[in-house]
Amino acid sequence: MQHSISARKKVVSAVAVAGALVALSACGGGADPASGGDRNGKLVVGATPVPAGEVLAYIQKDLAKKKGLDLEVKEFTDYVLPNTALDEGSLDANLYQNAPFLDDFNKSKGTDLTSVTGVYLPPMGVYSKKTKDVSSLKDGAVVAVPNDTTNEGRALQLLASQGVIELKKDAGTTASPADITKNPKKLVIKELEPAQLPRSLDDVDAAVINNNFALDAGLSPKDDSIHLESVENNPYVNILAVKKGDESDPRVKKLAELLTSPEVKQFIEDKYKGSVLPVEG
Repeated sequence: MQHSISARKKVVSAVAVAGALVALSACGGGADPASGGDRNGKLVVGATPVPAGEVLAYIQKDLAKKKGLDLEVKEFTDYVLPNTALDEGSLDANLYQNAPFLDDFNKSKGTDLTSVTGVYLPPMGVYSKKTKDVSSLKDGAVVAVPNDTTNEGRALQLLASQGVIELKKDAGTTASPADITKNPKKLVIKELEPAQLPRSLDDVDAAVINNNFALDAGLSPKDDSIHLESVENNPYVNILAVKKGDESDPRVKKLAELLTSPEVKQFIEDKYKGSVLPVEG
């Protein structure tokens, strides 16, 4: 009797070990948590509502089915959660950020996210209800800028390009107010959450606003900004990003092809009329 019980225990233990090995196998080897490990299943993509969410919605409605792609879009209104969700596995990919922002995020958070392809350039702009020209900002004017490292640096470089401030030569894409070497107008730099910047226009003299938040607030970057970022040699093209190793996911490849297709290029040109620019190539 004792021998029989012992044998049964061994069988149960063997089954438990086998089950655990199967579970570990399902969770590893590049399996995709957002779609239950099935690279032929639904592709879950995070995006800010405008323009990324609108571009993806167009693909979802008009192009994905023909390509054999089951696409789900989850929208976010900040710049941290889409990358956190991608790293943790509740997203398969995201579209909302540029390469300098992604590089800074990886360094600061210890993540390993990577770019698949560039999609469009959303030029950053300076907006104001009190002046029509950046050079006409009054002495002591309050200028609001994004408070995250990469977008703040981008905003300060944009102001520097208009000659109202000067920055250290090596300040680069991560410039901060501490890197301002000349400020002849004694501008007051006010750091705000990027999503708050459009709402700040009544309270500040000018605000440097990311394209997606400007569009979401009903502003036209092309028509309403008092200065718009140049597209020439611009590193801030928005990218489709995934967790490193997932670039070969066939669903990701399908989405990358659609995002850079003539149909999507035409959609961007028709919808945003120069306020968002599709990548060439």
